[in-house]
Amino acid sequence: MADFQLRRTMLYVPGNMPSMLQNVPLFQCDAVIIDLEDAVNYAEKDAARNLVTSFLSTWKDRNKEVLVRINPLYTKWGHDDLKAILPVMPDAIRFPMCETAEMAQELDAELTKYEKANGIAEGHFKILPSIETVKSVINSYEIARASKRIYGLAFGAEDYTASMGIARTNSGEDLMHPRMQIVMAAKAAGVQAIDTVFSDVNDMDALRRETETIKRLGYTGKCLSNPRQIEIIHEVFAPKEEEVEYALKVVEAIKQANEMGTGVISLNGKMVDLPVVKRAIHTLNTAYAQGMVDAPVDEEILNGN
Repeated sequence: MADFQLRRTMLYVPGNMPSMLQNVPLFQCDAVIIDLEDAVNYAEKDAARNLVTSFLSTWKDRNKEVLVRINPLYTKWGHDDLKAILPVMPDAIRFPMCETAEMAQELDAELTKYEKANGIAEGHFKILPSIETVKSVINSYEIARASKRIYGLAFGAEDYTASMGIARTNSGEDLMHPRMQIVMAAKAAGVQAIDTVFSDVNDMDALRRETETIKRLGYTGKCLSNPRQIEIIHEVFAPKEEEVEYALKVVEAIKQANEMGTGVISLNGKMVDLPVVKRAIHTLNTAYAQGMVDAPVDEEILNGN
């Protein structure tokens, strides 16, 4: 079965705030993005980099996926960020302002060079590109396919709206087109789609509505800037009880069909087509990753295995 790692919540933590860094192990998010870019002003870049490397070098028993958002490689800080961060072994690099496949490939080459020089298995460091300009939205499919290290595309709405010359609204109408293009690019490339931060940390009802919307679009996770938002996002991304029950029945019907040596899958006297079966498998694997069922389901079951 392919990797099915949960990335429902990816929490940004500023790299220049020791009080937040020391609490990172306590946050119940799926992943943490330690930020050396937007959250850190120019005068603090070097100090933040040193603080983050010190923190990661002492955090041995990591209980969540760890990404570091470096500065773009075309800035004077980007390569220094990589040089300092890679020795403390983050799981992935959150790659900001990635507008072309070539930019992702440049980072891939730097990571490969470091891995080979240090005896690290090639491909250890993953990449999560940020899709946050008009150009990057247009190129999102090519970016998603630019490297085997890329496991997802992450939307960044603030820079996107700035690049469009528009204001971000609470309705979300201004973001519907890029959200759709990004999630379609991700699905076509076989990677995850991670939505942008919801910035109003006091409006939990609006956060829930937005998360429900992006889940319906096909997103599998959301970035956030405040740990208070974690619980609601996890609630939304959890499969509903009735969805799990139905999916279990569908998989049982597959097993019965396999035992009978027939490719026809029937449930309660009705035919079940392949898209329904695939959705059931996805539901159960999501439920398994969240501890809701006892075992995952391999898609090989579709081939009678």
